Amino acid sequence: MRKVIKFSKLFIPCVILSSAVVIFGLVGLFTKGFNLGIDFQAGLIEKVRIAPTSFTLQYAGAQTVSVTQSSTEVDLVVTGVGGVDNKVYKFPYAQYPTVADFATAVTSVPDVTASVTGPGNVSLKTVFPDSDVLTKLGETPYAFHYVPEGAAAISADEIRSAISMFSDASVQVVGDPSEHCFQIRLNDDGKDPNASMTLRKGLSKAFIDKYGAENFAVISTDFVGSRFSENLANQALILVIATLLVIWVYCAFRFRWDFAIGCVLSVFHDALIMICFIVWSRMSFNSTSIAAILTILGYSINDTIVVFDRIRENMKIHPDMKMTDVLNLAQTEILARTIITTSVTMLSVISLYVFTTGDMKDFALALLVGMVSGAYSTIYIASAFVDAVAHFRKDGGRMVEKVKAPKEVTSGEVV
Repeated sequence: MRKVIKFSKLFIPCVILSSAVVIFGLVGLFTKGFNLGIDFQAGLIEKVRIAPTSFTLQYAGAQTVSVTQSSTEVDLVVTGVGGVDNKVYKFPYAQYPTVADFATAVTSVPDVTASVTGPGNVSLKTVFPDSDVLTKLGETPYAFHYVPEGAAAISADEIRSAISMFSDASVQVVGDPSEHCFQIRLNDDGKDPNASMTLRKGLSKAFIDKYGAENFAVISTDFVGSRFSENLANQALILVIATLLVIWVYCAFRFRWDFAIGCVLSVFHDALIMICFIVWSRMSFNSTSIAAILTILGYSINDTIVVFDRIRENMKIHPDMKMTDVLNLAQTEILARTIITTSVTMLSVISLYVFTTGDMKDFALALLVGMVSGAYSTIYIASAFVDAVAHFRKDGGRMVEKVKAPKEVTSGEVV
């Protein structure tokens, strides 16, 4: 017979440990708060790079010329009136590795001129445009920027000083400091109906005054108004609460009331553990974080229901066994399944974490924490609650579920 693991010996220590972790997280939540993403905190998030101009493009013809840059090449798309003379000029990095090579080759496009203002040996694939500027070429120079090799790193404090007129500004270095990339967050108090334009213009003016118009580029811009942000936060809270309520109702019909409450406590524990992790790791809390929490709630309740099904079966098979022994037996029988399914699922999530960046990387990391918590809470939170309730029940928790008696076979009937 398989040796039964005495999981019950750690019920009380693990409940104490979980309580301490949750309290620690809640203290952080009320003292530090979430690192709110743009989804839940109204305002502007702009990513900028302090970088001089490498070269500019201009167009003096009658057609429409737009420029696009991908991971493999720079393209110029020429569009004529009524679709006449449409043409795409491709400049692959492999064929035109430097800015000087590109500037020479781009003269093959009629009426397009390139002016190199930086070193000609800069790699073409490292340059980048300003996302705030329209990609349509005209008489106004369209600039590509670069970060000079060996340029001194710029600190976040220097950026804060440059935008000191925004007292509530948050500045964060993105990636390697040598890339001179910064994420800036400005809050919207809801008083200005044109806050998006006002904040963007104010930020641009601050950088122009400090570094000059030709020495910085906007990489991306996100803005969420105060009303939308508030509505989204309320909807997210309602969604999480509704999920917990539906889980409780489902478990109450499927199992006994103490099992149902144990299930809800388990998934609630996992949600709190993820919140604690997000708070103390200062991970951006946004709609992706909510998706991760809801995903783990579903994953955790699935694992708990599988274990509770085995517990219920063992209660029928061993009606005189104490609840603690039933729990230990069921957990031992299902342990291999829990380890295998969790490990296999974690392999795909680890791949997401390793090979992605940004919000997707944070999503994967939150899932990893939630999966570990989900496997743990099934054993030491849900089962611990059922075991605790059993000590106060007159029947010791040994409530054998009713099984329908076999139907009597009357003469002439074929079963």
